[in-house]
Amino acid sequence: MQITDVRIRRITKEGKLKAVVSITMDEEFVVHDIKVIEGEKGLFIAMPSKKTSDGEYRDVAHPINSGTRERIQQIILDKFAEMPDEPNEVGEGII
Repeated sequence: MQITDVRIRRITKEGKLKAVVSITMDEEFVVHDIKVIEGEKGLFIAMPSKKTSDGEYRDVAHPINSGTRERIQQIILDKFAEMPDEPNEVGEGII
């Protein structure tokens, strides 16, 4: 599996949410609403999730293993770091 496209929408409001990302895999499958979040130890990604009836959040789509999660996170965070700090700027590119 190769990530063939990354599209990032930077969030300029105050808060921990820094961007919302869509990735395309093998030019055939897309995952929307991956979040770039600033935590105590730096930036990380959160996969798309939904709130359940008991108030918990569960991932809608996610990697099966930690190696794949780390690879996806690194690709997204590298692209995010390359983006200008301009408001409403959309960064995109083929990996």
